[in-house]
Amino acid sequence: MPIAPTYPGVYIEEIPSGVRTITGVATSITAFIGRAKKGPCDDPTLVQSFADYDRKFGGLWGKSTMSYAVQHYFLHGGKDALIVRVNNGAVPATITLPTAIANDDLVLEAANEGEWGNALRAAVDYVTKDPATLFNLTIQELEKAGSKEVVATETFRNLSVDKTNIRYISKVLEQQSNLVRVETLSSEPPNKTVTDPPDFTKDDNYEAAVANSGHDGDDITDDQIAKDAGKGLYALDNADLFNLLCIPPLSRESDVGDSDVGENTLVAAAKYCKDKRAMFIVDPPANPQGGSTLIAWTDVDSAKDKDGGINALRGLMGTDATNVAVYFPRLKMADSLKENRTEEFVPCGAVAGIFARIDAQRGVWKAPAGQEASFSGVRKLTYKMTDSQNGTLNPLGLNCLRTFPLYGNVIWGARTLAGADLLASEWKYIPVRRMALYIEESLYRGTKWVVFEPNDEPLWAQIRLNIGAFMHNLFKQGAFQGQTPRDAYFVKCDKETTTQTDIDRGIVNILVGFAPLKPAEFVIIKLSQIAGQVQA
Repeated sequence: MPIAPTYPGVYIEEIPSGVRTITGVATSITAFIGRAKKGPCDDPTLVQSFADYDRKFGGLWGKSTMSYAVQHYFLHGGKDALIVRVNNGAVPATITLPTAIANDDLVLEAANEGEWGNALRAAVDYVTKDPATLFNLTIQELEKAGSKEVVATETFRNLSVDKTNIRYISKVLEQQSNLVRVETLSSEPPNKTVTDPPDFTKDDNYEAAVANSGHDGDDITDDQIAKDAGKGLYALDNADLFNLLCIPPLSRESDVGDSDVGENTLVAAAKYCKDKRAMFIVDPPANPQGGSTLIAWTDVDSAKDKDGGINALRGLMGTDATNVAVYFPRLKMADSLKENRTEEFVPCGAVAGIFARIDAQRGVWKAPAGQEASFSGVRKLTYKMTDSQNGTLNPLGLNCLRTFPLYGNVIWGARTLAGADLLASEWKYIPVRRMALYIEESLYRGTKWVVFEPNDEPLWAQIRLNIGAFMHNLFKQGAFQGQTPRDAYFVKCDKETTTQTDIDRGIVNILVGFAPLKPAEFVIIKLSQIAGQVQA
């Protein structure tokens, strides 16, 4: 507020500049939804490498298509992944620690569901400051049940079963243990099986309680992905931001009959991505569920089939198709769990990794396609197409994966599912759509300071200044068409966009426009002879 002068002299007053920097959001945080060997369920968890995924979710697992998709994502340049683990009837393992009172055991359970918990063991000792009431607990995770190779060890000292004690076991394990929780709390500490700290290297020096009853459950279904609020797809409500979504097939083996994600889940995921300003990367069907209108896309004819091909998929998505990108065919890569034999995999994880790599190298406005969009570790594609075949699928909005001499295997398409030529959608191209989503999300987060500010010209001037600075920075990076800022973008916020009626209703209207860069899909070289010229 202005200074009220009371004495003769010099006064210093700091005046806010009105500049509030708008920071661009991330563009390639990828959410994966599927089955995992271990890890928290229905809780979006950030991993930033496959080693990180291995520690938190158990790494590659033959029953998990998601584990392979995540591996391919990081192999192709991905940096940040949100993992949503879902399960179908999985049960956590338990460890029973007997007490001196019959039927009053202290029962621990694995931190999350799955057979992995059967590789846990626990031991208790009483080398504490008060052996009468306190005890130490040591938990070990082995490579597998019955193994002697230790993966992780946790030791918790001076624990108590008394809820009033500051070392109350339930709270300590809940906040500090990655391996176990308390399932059943006894009224007394466990039996004094040993007096010295346990020596796990000598089996006769301790009595360890071994975990059992952990179970991985059955193959997941669509119900685990997109049915219940707060679970599966909708667990992403708890995530701050994601830009890309991958839902790999429900099960690994192709002869299960329900390995593909169901139509209802595809529709729900497309709508969810539209609401969250994200892109949904869809894999080509290979084994549709019973009752599905889609068919297996094994070749060009099936992919463009009028009843079960790309047009049928677009019909399911409706207006949400603008936030969907579909890629065909699938990939053949080495499976390290099967002696590196060649197996078939969906492309979503690898494609998302290429999105992330090109975003980092060139920017979100660069189409994730072309020579730069090359695959790593792909031995071949499940279907090799010609230029003319590619020419029948591209106008339908289906992005083709191609094999070229020298270039290898690359993405050779950059259209959204709404990018069919006949639709003439303004969101025909993936980079245009993603650029718009990037600007929308950045401005949404960067203009919240405007709420409750006095709605008049001084505010409008600040809005123009801050959003204009953000857009101009993108212009300097080459994100827009045009030689000058006037040609590339505009920001309008004044009495024309916000009338007195709007002001009375508490509304400020901001109009932002940009000239997007569109990929050069077709390079046409016109060659002619120079007629009538005689060489001297």
